[in-house]
Formats: sequence, structure tokens, C-alpha cells
Amino acid sequence: MICESCGAPVGADLDCFAALGLPRKLVLDPAALERAYHELSRRIHPDRFAQASARARDASLRSTALLTRSYRTLRDPVARGLYWLELRGEKLAENNKSVPSELAELVFEVQDELAELRGARGSEIQALRDRTVARRGELESAMNDLRERLARNFERWDNADHDAKGLVADLKAILSQIAYLRTLIRDVDRELENLKAA
Repeated sequence: MICESCGAPVGADLDCFAALGLPRKLVLDPAALERAYHELSRRIHPDRFAQASARARDASLRSTALLTRSYRTLRDPVARGLYWLELRGEKLAENNKSVPSELAELVFEVQDELAELRGARGSEIQALRDRTVARRGELESAMNDLRERLARNFERWDNADHDAKGLVADLKAILSQIAYLRTLIRDVDRELENLKAA
């Protein structure tokens, strides 16, 4: 990212790990990631190269954009997992067209409950609201479990002895379930907000 001899950004096209000077591992120290980002940001910021050549200014802009994109990708475990798949030529969308079987019943239950809440009138609203709030807690707990599974998957990737094919399948399953749970949580939150506004 930075020329060793002159200290100017080179505008290289690097992967997110290399852009931040980090090893290509899924388990990252958030503090080290943030330190690397801030240090590199200061060194390549376009303001430092405002009076430099057009080439140096362009390299600074491209490097800053890459650095920002890399930091945002790697600091979020879900985005990092999706990026990891991308580095391996895999895509979540290929296997994410239907509700994961582990979540199918939950998805349909929650959607039915939300439809019931939307149609509620009078005294039944409070009881249905309370049930929806409790369901929101269950969904958040399930999300926390998935985040823990994701962290364990990352640890196995970083282990030198692993079954890549099995880990890809597991990573896709976890990320797919996270995507569906995020949607459910968003839907629940929206309905609860609509109740407040009503």
C-alpha cells in the first residue's frame, strides 16, 4: 500500500487483509485491526498529498478507498465471512435461495405472529405485543448462538489442519441463517415501531 522508499501510497489493488498489513486469518484482534487502519489512514490520507503529483494524489485516493473498504469488511464478522467465501470463489447467494431448513418453522411462526399483530384490535394488542417482544428476545438469543458458531468456524479455518470443503459448507450455512435471522429481527422491530407510532 505504501512505497518503502518514499512513503507515498502506491494505489495497489490488494485484498482486504494485505491492504491492512494483516495475515490472511479470520480470527482478528479488533484493537489491532483498528490500530492498523488508523495508522495507515494517517499515512495515506489525501490531505497529505494535496500538493503532490496527480499520480500521487490518485494513488492516495484509491488507497484510502481500499483501506476504508477493507476495514469495514474485516471489522464485521459477517462481512468478513462473506469476503472469505469470495476469496475462495464461493458465493452465499448460490445456496441462499430458500429458507434454511433449521429456520423454516421459526420463520413461518414469526411471520404468522406478525400478521396476527398487524390485524390485532383493542385489548388483544398488548398481549400480542408482549409475545412479539418475547419473540424478539428469542431471535436475538438465536443470533448470539450463530455468532458463536461463526467464531468457532473462523478458529477452525485458522487451524493449519482443516477440511476446507466442510468449513465452506458450514460457513455458508451459518451466514445464510444469520441473513434470515437479521431479516426476521428487522421485521419484528418494524412492527413494534409501527405499534408505537399508532
